[in-house]
Amino acid sequence: MNTANPQLEGLYLALSALCDLLVEKGAVEREELHDALQKAERSAVAGSHVDGDTDSRRKAIAFPIHFLLHASKCTARGEVPSFHELTREIGRGG
Repeated sequence: MNTANPQLEGLYLALSALCDLLVEKGAVEREELHDALQKAERSAVAGSHVDGDTDSRRKAIAFPIHFLLHASKCTARGEVPSFHELTREIGRGG
């Protein structure tokens, strides 16, 4: 992530916390949350192919979804990684 986007870092962390709150309150099951995020990723990537976007643009479009999905999986395991730890893991293909 470009360090010029600290607002986006905060937004991703806030969205991650809200996703976890929905699960904790029983509004959704974690599996349902993961399914919804994976559906969003498929939709985002499929739509970008139609527009002829580059691979790097598709990855950029999918990044927030990957972040939320990976953060949720970490929370389910009782882990609370930092933003930078999550992004490193996503970059490694995790």
